[in-house]
Amino acid sequence: MDCPYCLGKTRVTDKRGSPEGVRRRRECLKCKKRFTTYEKIGRGDVYVIKKDGRREKFSREKLSAGVERAFEKRPVAKEKITKMINEIEEQLAKRGKKEV
Repeated sequence: MDCPYCLGKTRVTDKRGSPEGVRRRRECLKCKKRFTTYEKIGRGDVYVIKKDGRREKFSREKLSAGVERAFEKRPVAKEKITKMINEIEEQLAKRGKKEV
């Protein structure tokens, strides 16, 4: 990777994995400045096929709004709702299908 400051070559000084992707700390060989880069796991777009046959892009926000609306008068913690939404998203990713 090229340095964003002087466009020189860089080397990786530290690399750490995380659930979202990989974090790399880099140092320029020319100007000696340091910076961080992040790599995120790219997931392809998933489309939801509606009852009437329409295809709509999966939206975490729309799912979240619907689930929160369903639980608004029930004593369910916000953390549990967030965990449930994360699990649904993970299951969709594990299926590996472009349409659900």
